[in-house]
Amino acid sequence: MTGRFSLDGRVAVVTGAAGLLGRRHASALAAAGAALALGDTDGEAADALARKIAAEHGVPALGFLLDVTNRRSLLAFRDAVLGEFRRLDVLVNDAAVNDKFEDASLAADLSRFEAYPLPAWQRMLDVNVTGTFLSCQVLGPSMAERGAGSIVNVASTYGLVGPDQSLYVRPDGTRAFWKSPAYPAGKGAILAFTRYLAAYWGPAGVRVNALSPGGVEDGQESWFVGNYARRTPLGRMAEPEDYEGAIVFLASDASSYMTGANLVVDGGFTAW
Repeated sequence: MTGRFSLDGRVAVVTGAAGLLGRRHASALAAAGAALALGDTDGEAADALARKIAAEHGVPALGFLLDVTNRRSLLAFRDAVLGEFRRLDVLVNDAAVNDKFEDASLAADLSRFEAYPLPAWQRMLDVNVTGTFLSCQVLGPSMAERGAGSIVNVASTYGLVGPDQSLYVRPDGTRAFWKSPAYPAGKGAILAFTRYLAAYWGPAGVRVNALSPGGVEDGQESWFVGNYARRTPLGRMAEPEDYEGAIVFLASDASSYMTGANLVVDGGFTAW
């Protein structure tokens, strides 16, 4: 049974690889035996991560500068990956952005639905949705032509349920921000796109699934971590390594009869 989780001899691409989850997903795939092509808008960080993973896991790994919203960037990335590895077996679409407001004092006002800026909406959909679409469109055909492959689109629990806006209220009753409309809209679109592509490429032997993680603890203020933990049946936020098993499962033959599905790993957040 453990052999079905092996990725020996396979090549995995991770977009957004230098991000919080991208780094852990890349490391998990390498630990399962995959050679790696890591893309990120921070090319130096992707290259450093690739060298670190290669040293730790003894697999080939290369880092690349990649902008998933730019078709030319993706085409150059694809050609480099195929030129180096001659094949592509796994695509993990991790590249994504979330809201960032330079002036924290304005975050609550600007993130409110009635005032949410159109450029922020467009930027998030460009990266989170169009970036996933383009990555699949450019990189997926090489798998379809070979008749095998696994695509994992990283979604979110907020693609399934509306944001709990009470999580973002400080103990003194003031609001840090609102969870904006763009993030859940984009992640919901990822789930629909995953089902579309699973149906489209199923006959070609390419499986397409989504992974919906819950919130990950990453240096947030203690009041927010406490709010989230109390809202979650397991009583805590996720650690980045909590998703390693899920990503290997979806990438490997262990999930060979699974496509068009959404694997929710959220500590029970969406159970309530």
